[in-house]
Amino acid sequence: MLHNPAKLQVIFALPLSVKDFYLLLLQSLTERGTPCPHTQDHRLRVRLVPTRMDRDHLLQLRIFDLNCWGIRYLSKLQQERIELIGDVLSQEGFDLALLQEVWSEKDYWGLKKKLCARYPSSHYFKSGVIGSGLCIFSKHQILDTFLYQYSVNGYPYMFQHGDWFGGKSVGLVVLKIQGIVFNVYVTHLHAEYCREKDAYLSHRVVQAWELGQFIQHTSKGADVVLLGGDLNMHSEDVGVRLLRGWAGLRDSFIAAEKVVGCEDGSTLLPANRFTSKKELKCYPQGIRIDYILYKSMSQYEVRCNSHETTTGTTPSKDIPYSDHEAVMVTLSVARKLPEEELNHPTIEPVLVDILNEARMEVRVGLHSAERQQYSCGRMAVLAVLLLLMQGAMGLSSMFGGALQQPFPKFSFSLLSLLAVLVLLLSTGLYLFHTIEVKVLQRTEDQMRLALQTLQDKISSG
Repeated sequence: MLHNPAKLQVIFALPLSVKDFYLLLLQSLTERGTPCPHTQDHRLRVRLVPTRMDRDHLLQLRIFDLNCWGIRYLSKLQQERIELIGDVLSQEGFDLALLQEVWSEKDYWGLKKKLCARYPSSHYFKSGVIGSGLCIFSKHQILDTFLYQYSVNGYPYMFQHGDWFGGKSVGLVVLKIQGIVFNVYVTHLHAEYCREKDAYLSHRVVQAWELGQFIQHTSKGADVVLLGGDLNMHSEDVGVRLLRGWAGLRDSFIAAEKVVGCEDGSTLLPANRFTSKKELKCYPQGIRIDYILYKSMSQYEVRCNSHETTTGTTPSKDIPYSDHEAVMVTLSVARKLPEEELNHPTIEPVLVDILNEARMEVRVGLHSAERQQYSCGRMAVLAVLLLLMQGAMGLSSMFGGALQQPFPKFSFSLLSLLAVLVLLLSTGLYLFHTIEVKVLQRTEDQMRLALQTLQDKISSG
């Protein structure tokens, strides 16, 4: 007996006139409650499909994303702001909280203790020297976790920036909510310290490429993919376009049915008391560098109901949560209709231009890395030559009795020590830049292969 009021989808492999006959027959039998004949016949398949009204609001998720700027003893009002972040998370009751720059594990454990009732499952991703700063708090049970550290991440000798010591990474947690498998990613890419002379652009493009590749290769068994974090890129930058085009991710701000907060979704605002007014001088409306991106992988579709950003100070105190604004997104997950499941995504020709642009930035970075590698190698060779000269001078002073003047032992030892230090430093940097060159070459090779595959698909139609 057919008692389900859901819409019937009938798939036939018969002539049109017979189709009409069977359609009328099916409708008559369904109304009378008579079992449908020939259901085992391969020519006729009957499937109960929920209507669009039935599938709406199958699942709704609220997601919170924030770069917390939590550098102990350096960030302004760090402890007070961490308390405020904990308060808003416990009061609002999000499904997921994706946090970056929680550099101190003490702060993470403090938040975990405060939020354990509301978010019973959480994970802190450890990486680098001082940690990745990434953590996730979830109302739903975390089934699995994984961390991938990016291959390039700035330079260890740039102490004032410190990105290399943080070990920038992407963290993954796997959730299963009402039978739907979610792959949730949180990341923090290398910062942009000077847009006009960006020495780290190639590193950020490589990180965006590796992030997209990591998502594609780890999300094959997922139904829904969510990515949140501080990408340190404007929305029109090649790295963001690469994630949207190559990885197929949708920007929650662009796709949102309702936008609350800044009209352009900015997350670095001049009005924020903690932001650098000098850096935002050319952007009086602020810039958007924090994102929540998503995509559906199987028989589900994801809609962004709302995208909200904070705008300055917290409601309870006259201080912001961070130097970044928080991003809050509400997503609805519903089952696709059968005709939508058959629609395969089309390949946009503009993706070729995006990949070419990304590859060009990687090549520029590769040439710079090769120059630095050559300079460090030359410095190491000069240090070796200096040590050989000093050794020759020492031997001549020992066996050359004709020398009348006393040998300057202190100056000789000081110069030798300096030569050894230069040799060690230049050798270390030569090895570091050699690794950087290899990573950039590898990434360019991957992009070239991806471009070739993409062009073949486009040409074949």
